[in-house]
Amino acid sequence: MKNKNNNLKHVIVDFRKLTPEILDLLVKRYPDGYDESQIITFRNHHDEIIEAVEVTTLDTMYLVKVSSKLALTMKNYDVESFDSLNEDINQEINPENPENNN
Repeated sequence: MKNKNNNLKHVIVDFRKLTPEILDLLVKRYPDGYDESQIITFRNHHDEIIEAVEVTTLDTMYLVKVSSKLALTMKNYDVESFDSLNEDINQEINPENPENNN
């Protein structure tokens, strides 16, 4: 039997690069958050250990890197406030020049 995931594009997504659509899928898939049994661990091409949770669309399997900020964002998810949250995070990352964070 052929695995249905074989034809999917695989994309690794960092928390800071989440789109509202992916975040929405994550919240729907893990409404009470995720636990250790749902975390996928693998090595990337730099041989670094990555922990991620999976969310799938019709054509893409997203592996979203696990972090404390991901869990907090999922817990406090609100579509309207997603953009302002992203702006706040970008400001934390590079407070001198927030325009260059996109």
